[in-house]
Amino acid sequence: MTNFIPIFPLGAVAYPGEQLNLHIFEPRFKQLVAECVAEGKLFGIPAVVDKNIMEYGTLVKIEKVEKLYDNGEMDVITRGDSVFRVLELIHQIPEKLYSGAIVSYPVNNMTVNNKLLEEVIHGIRELHSILQVHKSFKKPENELLSYDLAHHAGLSLSEEYEMLHLFYEVQRLEYLKRHLHKVIPMMAEMERLKERVKLNGHFRNLSAGDL
Repeated sequence: MTNFIPIFPLGAVAYPGEQLNLHIFEPRFKQLVAECVAEGKLFGIPAVVDKNIMEYGTLVKIEKVEKLYDNGEMDVITRGDSVFRVLELIHQIPEKLYSGAIVSYPVNNMTVNNKLLEEVIHGIRELHSILQVHKSFKKPENELLSYDLAHHAGLSLSEEYEMLHLFYEVQRLEYLKRHLHKVIPMMAEMERLKERVKLNGHFRNLSAGDL
């Protein structure tokens, strides 16, 4: 399917199913959101990486206008719906302040590999333990998808975007698994280094070991 959607480019990656809270203050986006609320329309969030609007993004729906300010600014709660591919950007739309795009929707295979899912969850918990971060998932573990886990894994913006245009759940989980296998040893070594630095200047019991 191909269609036209209004777009709200952001320097962030939104994923299907993810809740994204936005503060709307620019005139063009106030107009976009007001129209989407009034007409029940969805809009697209293409990722902006290195100041470039990227080829893929996520269609989102507005779940709630949390707050409407006197100057027309808004706090809105949105939720990701599906990944789209930009076929053509429409920079100027008659009588509109915002831009749009003609997009298509790639087929997305959501079949989960449970063993792989368990490995990724275990890796994320290990990473959080090293970093002393306490975060909880909003679903039971057996219902989690890669999209629920991505923002917990310490990916860079470029890596989050790279995962956005993988269209098999197994591929996405494998991507997260490989990332965690790379980053966890690095973080563990940084923590050990931090502990060694802290010890400098303290009285310590030192031994040459068993000679």
